[in-house]
Parts: sequence; C-alpha cells; structure tokens
Amino acid sequence: MAKQATGVMDAIVSLCKRRGFIFQASEIYGGIGNTYDYGPLGVELLRRIKDAWWDDVVVERANVVGLDSAIIQNPTVWETSGHVGGFSDPMVDCKLCKARFRADKLDDARCPKKPSKKPTECQGELTEPRAFNLMFKTHIGAVEETASVAYLRPETAQGIFLNFKNVMEAGRLKPPFGIAQIGKSFRNEITPGNFVFRTREFEQAEMEFFVPPEEEQQWYDYWRKARYDWYLNLGLNPDKLRMREHETDELAHYSTATADIEYLYPFGWGELEGVACRTDFDLKRHSEASGTDLVYFDPQAKERYTPFVIEPAGGVNRMALTFLIDAYEEQQVGKDVRTVLHFSPQLAPITVGVFPLVKKDGMPEKAAEVEALLRKAHLASFYDEKGAIGRRYRRQDEIGTPYCVTIDGDTLSDGTVTLRHRDSMEQEKVALDELVQVIHERTAAWERPVPQAGPE
Repeated sequence: MAKQATGVMDAIVSLCKRRGFIFQASEIYGGIGNTYDYGPLGVELLRRIKDAWWDDVVVERANVVGLDSAIIQNPTVWETSGHVGGFSDPMVDCKLCKARFRADKLDDARCPKKPSKKPTECQGELTEPRAFNLMFKTHIGAVEETASVAYLRPETAQGIFLNFKNVMEAGRLKPPFGIAQIGKSFRNEITPGNFVFRTREFEQAEMEFFVPPEEEQQWYDYWRKARYDWYLNLGLNPDKLRMREHETDELAHYSTATADIEYLYPFGWGELEGVACRTDFDLKRHSEASGTDLVYFDPQAKERYTPFVIEPAGGVNRMALTFLIDAYEEQQVGKDVRTVLHFSPQLAPITVGVFPLVKKDGMPEKAAEVEALLRKAHLASFYDEKGAIGRRYRRQDEIGTPYCVTIDGDTLSDGTVTLRHRDSMEQEKVALDELVQVIHERTAAWERPVPQAGPE
C-alpha cells in the first residue's frame, strides 16, 4: 500500500534534510518556528523554478518587463494599500493548551497536544475571535519612536504599483503590459505549518498585468489558462491539479474575480497560485494618497483611464514543495524499494550524474573530462566514483537527477558512454561527441511518467 498522508510528508521532510534540499533554520540552537534554510540542492531547485517562471512570464513575452522593488517602503504605502488597518486574520486561543488558531480555519487545525483532534475536541474552550495583523513591524534609525516605524513588505505587488508610471514611461509601454517581480515577502502568520507550505518568510513570483478596463475578462481568462498550463508543462500530475473560482463571499473587496490553482497535497487541497482581477483599486488609491497621476493617456483614442490589473501570484517555496511532493515515488524493484523524484529535467537540481565504472584503467580521468564537458555546456553535473554503480544510480534517483553517464571500457576504446534514464532505468549507448545534443533532445521530449505501484 502507498504511504498515508503523514507518511508521505514525513518521507519528504526526511529526504529534504538528508540530501540537502531544506534544513531547519538555526537548528544547532534549537531552531525557530517554521523557518527554513535551503541547502545546495534546495537552492538549485528554487533557482530553476524561478528561471522557468521568469522565462515563461517575462523573457518569452514582448509586453512584460521586470522589476526589483525594495522590501522596506515608506510606511504610508501600507496604510494606503490597507495592509496596516485591514491585513489581519481572525485569531482564537485555546484556554486549555494555550495554542493559537485562525478562527476561519478551525476545520484544518489540530490540537498540538492531541494531533488527532481539532480545536475544542480536546475539551479546551476557545476565546472570542480578535483581529491579528500579519505585518512585521520594524524601526528605521537608532531610536524606536513612532516616526521611525516601518514594515517588512507582506507582498511584492505594491512595489510594482508604485513604479507603474516609472516603468511605463521608461519602457515606452502601453496597456496591455505587465511588470513582474520575484522577491522575499514576510507575513506574521498565526498558524504556519505543513513544512514549507506556509512560512513567515517566503519568496513570491508575482506579476501585475495592466489592461484597458474593457479587456479585463479576456486577459483574466488568458492568464488563468497560461498559469495552469505552466504547471502541467513542468510535469505536475493533472489529476491533482484544479482551478477553483472564488465564491462571491470569498472575494477581496477590490476584486471582481479570483481563481486559485490548487494542488491535492497529502494534507488536502491547497492553493498553489492565485490569479486575481484587482480592478483599478491599487493605482487609484496610491494616486489619491500621493497626489501622483497614475493614469494612461491613449493618444489614438484621445482618452485617459486608470488601467485594470490582472495579477498571477504564487509562492516559490510552495511551488518547490509541490514539485517535490508530486515528483516523489517509491517503486518496488525486485526485492528493493527505489525512491525516486521524477522532476522535469528543466527543474532537476542536477541534470547529469557522471560515473567511472571502476576506479582504475583511466576511467576516473576520462569521467572527469566528461564532467568538464557537460559543465561547459551548462549542464549541472555531479561526479561520483564511490560504491557499486547500482547504488550510485539510486543516490541520483533519490534527488531527481534525470540522466547518469557511465564511463566504461567502451568509452576508452570506441568513444561511447552509457546514458541511463532515471524514469525508465533504461540505458543507451551514445557517442561522446553527441552526448550533449542527445541530452538536450531527451530533455525536450520528456513526458511525465505514469506512476508505478508502490511497495507493499
């Protein structure tokens, strides 16, 4: 039988630490709640996800440009956007265990002392709900006084809105066009959890697409499909992916429509990315508060208007967790269990493992030459000569390396290497001078494998 939900998450967390994807932050001092460091493989996974997102949203489009705005902005920004006064969750405390929960998420919460029970099922009485602001407050300057209060940004969107006019004029842009940004955001979540699914410090990939008001619906439909297809193209299981439109009572006050791309995690359906119609709310609020004219003048129609905004926004850390969970599989291979991560080759932290069959007869030296060749071709590689070749394959399977190249006697005699494929475990002989081209061809043709039956 396949692992139960908690077993899958436990296996993912264990693999992430053991193989260098994700570590508990400040671990040697006992850690700090829901704060994580990304190790060598985790950094590469995040980087590749961000590169794939940036290529799809910005590089391949003529009407989207990039921005990197400051994490700490003028405090008035957050007052104007409504974050200081209204960016809060309803919070309740259990009088028995002293745990804190979101009042609107009690069905998803669990008692920390009795994880099998929901709040109140442990006989604890809950306090009345009260607002809990999610902004991280800090101070600028040497003295902590009211005038020096500032905030860590809870989203990257406002920095884009503030620079709407700057970017439009500098780039000679006109609607429809987009401004994209990847960067850190901070939210003092009441109940962070499920590993890196919800943390207080996270990285966002967000884009604000400015459109003529009458084109709002068509661009909303366009970006919903474009963002959904991006996940499918990178190999996420379509049976575990869905698009869910928000009900009217779920919508933010400034939104005419919002849809969540949701994934079926081991702990249930959860938001992976949101696509929202933000109307002209943000630009108008900042225009009124700052006295700066944030409108677009259409010289052909001879009209001025404040663009409406379509916003696709997702958390990079949550994307990484999703790709990890979706790629994870345990396969019965003979009497052994093979743990494998079926990452798309575009996302895999290491693309090629390079192995000499044995540590003699000039094979290690030749393998080192092959690895240098791959690195020069910008294919991330890893050299390993320790242990039986089968065990070396298994180590690379566990971190999602799509290809392994073995240097053997044939390499020295006829210039061919053995290319082994992670998903199928099949092997093929490839001429060394064609190796890079073949890897690129196999990567372009990659398709998500059908999961096999797990171990009993």
